[in-house]
Amino acid sequence: MGASVPASPEILLTILLFAMSCLWAFPEVAGAKHAGITRHYKFNVRVCVCVCVCVCVCTCIKLTNVTRLCHTKSMVTVNGKFPGPRVVAREGDRLVVKVVNHVPNNISIHWHGIRQLQSGWADGPAYITQCPIQTNQTYIYNFTVTGQRGTLFWHAHLSWLRASVYGPLIIFPKRNVSYPFAKPHKEVTIMLGEWFNADPEAVISQALQTGGGPNVSEAYTFNGLPGPLYNCSENNTYKLKVKPGKTYLLRLINTALNDDLFFSIANHTFTVVEVDATYVKPFETNLLVITPGQTSNVLLKTKPIAPNASFYMLARPYFTGQGTFDNTTVAGILEYETSSNSTAFKPTLPPINATNVVTNFTRKLRSLANSRFPVNVPQTVDKKFFFTVGLGNSPCPKNQTCQGPNGTKFAASVNNISMALPSSAILQSYFFKKSNGVYTSGFPSFPLHPFNYTGTPPNNTLVANGTKLVVLPFNTSVEVVMQGTRIFGAESHPLHLHGFNFYVVGEGFGNFDPNNDPKNFNLVDPVERNTVGVPTAGWVAIRFHADNPGVWLMHCHFDVHLSWGLRMAWIVLDGTLPSQKLPPPPSDLPKC
Repeated sequence: MGASVPASPEILLTILLFAMSCLWAFPEVAGAKHAGITRHYKFNVRVCVCVCVCVCVCTCIKLTNVTRLCHTKSMVTVNGKFPGPRVVAREGDRLVVKVVNHVPNNISIHWHGIRQLQSGWADGPAYITQCPIQTNQTYIYNFTVTGQRGTLFWHAHLSWLRASVYGPLIIFPKRNVSYPFAKPHKEVTIMLGEWFNADPEAVISQALQTGGGPNVSEAYTFNGLPGPLYNCSENNTYKLKVKPGKTYLLRLINTALNDDLFFSIANHTFTVVEVDATYVKPFETNLLVITPGQTSNVLLKTKPIAPNASFYMLARPYFTGQGTFDNTTVAGILEYETSSNSTAFKPTLPPINATNVVTNFTRKLRSLANSRFPVNVPQTVDKKFFFTVGLGNSPCPKNQTCQGPNGTKFAASVNNISMALPSSAILQSYFFKKSNGVYTSGFPSFPLHPFNYTGTPPNNTLVANGTKLVVLPFNTSVEVVMQGTRIFGAESHPLHLHGFNFYVVGEGFGNFDPNNDPKNFNLVDPVERNTVGVPTAGWVAIRFHADNPGVWLMHCHFDVHLSWGLRMAWIVLDGTLPSQKLPPPPSDLPKC
């Protein structure tokens, strides 16, 4: 592990004076007259000496001791914070983020949901758009937030490091541009996460070696805190203090590794106004459903008179598979500032396997689809794809005992191909036309061996391994139907597409019917997202314009399924105009 160099008083004084000369970049105080500025951040220099010359977020990856559930462990963090520091911008701003790696692990950072227009080198997934940042090395992520505003997040994108390496990414509208709803009294970010007593890297390493399912987490968390329903956690409880008669904007982010979550607040309802940094037609609910990788903004209107009570905020998993999962509930507490809190109320959450509740929630989501926020869903399609997504298995190596199905190893795939990561970055290989030995084109547009996807599994459930990609001409209009399978259990899969937002034009249960189901597609006001849950034993259809040149990963946001290979990637070719071409890589692009 690389040790940080102690800072002398002269260095600290220089840094302090230099920082004072910089503008502090939070939107409330950044004094920019124009729509877009370069954000100036300076993170905790006492954790790691990083000098930022007024153009970067100085992000130090460090090992930090953290205690939860009376268990202390050393874990990888950013600037010693768990969860990590907040990154804030306005639509149109440029972010320059210097990442310094001071731990033995390789690392990369993904800016989840950012379109990365002409900045694919900053997207972050290891071995897709970049080699990871090695110990004692740095990399500067440089990108502009274009045409987006709302709640996103950043996280590590290598193995299971995002269990502790994550933080909110808040994008405010351009200056003097209002929300499409009344301005809230206050904004609050709540990150839903998971806590493992063990090192998550050791957990997934053991699972990949044995071929069985990984050990599950010990707790869920609100902003890193497990709360009073877990042992030894009364003092590690997230509390939201509110005033009566006010409206609060809650920015909820599911950063859990492997679990969809239900979320509710006792005796309170809220209005959903945004998902995945896109506004939606407001609707009232007392329950949220949120998959890993998804975000939801809701308006919480507090009671007009402070009651003498407190109210539990609860989250627990939605799960329909056959494996083990963390069947626990995380609690935070909503308190009125003037209340005595003599009584505590708990909400009632749906059953763990309440697929009907999930469906009723997701089908309420609709884009605003007005003149200010129009819908640009492709009305016609150039390329159609049908992808099966789900579990399978791979043979157990000779002279080894495996704990997967029938003595094999668990695997996961798209169209029965479990994507193997190369030893070098695909984007760099593509850009410099050196794909030989790294990847091939020709990823199948449809399953090569069709079967009854949601019925009885086929006799052969072995997956193929490879690094095949789909190549798309610039500005191709694309439709992808993602079909869940019942092989080794039916469960929802949160599919995340890098580099694009997409429109969810249809969903259903059972096997997709290409003749009849498209007749019911919503091409008027479909919700726009970057992550969508493929329904349990069902399908979802998305459409998008391939208008962003580069290499873009699409994968399940359950990290166990990602580790088992449930991923594929797209190559979007350059267009003819300079604004339609991927620029060359930065000089500090990490090397493998």
